[in-house]
Amino acid sequence: MKKIFIALFASIIAFTATAGNENVKEGKNWSVRLSVGYNIGGTAPMPMPVEIRSIEGFNPGLNLSFEESVQFLFGKGHWGLRFGARVETKGMTTNAQTKNYYMEVVNGDGIVAGNWTGKVETTVKNIYLTIPLLAVYQINDRWNVSAGAYASFLLNGNFTGYAYEGYLREGNPTGEKIELDKAAYDFSDDLRKFNWGLQAGAEYQICNHLAIFADIKWGLNGIFPSDYNCVTFALYPIYGTLGLTCNF
Repeated sequence: MKKIFIALFASIIAFTATAGNENVKEGKNWSVRLSVGYNIGGTAPMPMPVEIRSIEGFNPGLNLSFEESVQFLFGKGHWGLRFGARVETKGMTTNAQTKNYYMEVVNGDGIVAGNWTGKVETTVKNIYLTIPLLAVYQINDRWNVSAGAYASFLLNGNFTGYAYEGYLREGNPTGEKIELDKAAYDFSDDLRKFNWGLQAGAEYQICNHLAIFADIKWGLNGIFPSDYNCVTFALYPIYGTLGLTCNF
């Protein structure tokens, strides 16, 4: 599956480079864009569940985004389309205080499940191939805004962490109490392979071929399947990006 997505990404790059160069030379409204950005945000429940009592630490990590796209403006008007492909990382590390938080953890040689009360540290680091399709409005020679949808395919997923300084009620909130100093969990293999959502942003042209941009991407389906039992609430990838774009 990954080879298919990588081949698709390579074909889009070849197409946009060829189409963009030919159309720019002919004076048409095509442009090829190479972008690099930094993603900052989180994979979070909406709204915050009562099981999570407080967030005590957050580290956004290094989340880079590399994109090639083609943009086409209709005639001499302000409206246009932008599409392409990007490889991006969406990740974070959080520390939270929880109560009756359902989870499965490794305890000794086995796995125990139940309601955890204590602290939890979670690390998410997911790499996606993302295909955006955006409507563009060119305000003037400097500014444009864009909005649309994206589809993301998981290339590599990591969702790991550990519970510490607390206890687990096995099975349910009134089950046997198990004191745990530290217990690990790893749900990486259970991550959803496809994610989709909405994207909106703005771009400012600094000079002829260089622009700065900012946008926000809001996932509309959770990173785990809807019937997943180890995490009992949906977690949505919500990230903002700040970066630079070269236009050709």
